[in-house]
Amino acid sequence: MTEMEVIEELSDGMTIGIGGWGSRRKPMSLVRAIACSNLKDLTIVSYGGPEVGLLCATGKIRKAIYGFVSLDSIPLEPHFRNAKQEGTIETGELDEGAFYLGLLAAAHRMPFYPTRAGLGSDMLMMNPEIKTIESPYETSDGEKGEELVAIPALNLDVSLIHMNRADSQGNGQFLGPDLYFDDLFAKAAKRTFMSCEKIIPTEDFLKEGSVHTLKIPRLFVDGVIEAPRGAHFTECLPDYGRDEVFQSEYAASAKDLQSWENFKQKYIEVTDHQEYLKAVDSRTQIGESQNG
Repeated sequence: MTEMEVIEELSDGMTIGIGGWGSRRKPMSLVRAIACSNLKDLTIVSYGGPEVGLLCATGKIRKAIYGFVSLDSIPLEPHFRNAKQEGTIETGELDEGAFYLGLLAAAHRMPFYPTRAGLGSDMLMMNPEIKTIESPYETSDGEKGEELVAIPALNLDVSLIHMNRADSQGNGQFLGPDLYFDDLFAKAAKRTFMSCEKIIPTEDFLKEGSVHTLKIPRLFVDGVIEAPRGAHFTECLPDYGRDEVFQSEYAASAKDLQSWENFKQKYIEVTDHQEYLKAVDSRTQIGESQNG
């Protein structure tokens, strides 16, 4: 598929899970396509990074549900910070482990998962819709069942993930240091669209990495998008690292409306992913020329 064909499968008000972790292996070509679309009132569920900030800045998000929203080397995503402080979005902030259990419950088609995490913390105060339950089992010393937090399933209409390699059938392979729960995002959603650095023949997977790296089965994937550097400016190891210079330029665009408009016109309001890469590369070439 292409990015625009994926956009045609989405609709206003959807709950969309986005894989990756902070500023690491995010499906940014798909995120930019959403940013340029007419979609609105989305709920974004993510271990958040620039996709949350970018979609906040372009007015696509109604609610963000997250364990954090960070650019890693820049601790707090600045466009997300602006949206949060200005009250233009609703938020649901969970402990990272609670967020994981919400994904796990959705992947297992369970209404919730019980946990002790969150008891006595502000997570319950800030999320009054999260309920506690009493365990039906007595403790080992015969006391009544303990109180537990019931983390609700993070049921997703669609998930978007990015892998290093994929085949045309929808099997995905990560080659970096971590899967970042992308398998749970795929399983938790009704439909999943997976971008990748390169589509390869199925028989070539083991030339790229071990069996351990084959964690996205085609059973949970509805479309594959070949997008070289599709995670830029986030890192997608070992194919490429984070573009820290570009990330700093993106972060600086949150300081005022004119800075954002300039950035958006140059890098977001482009026709497709290839045009975006040309804009990024022309910036690099200009910098090299100015440096002699």
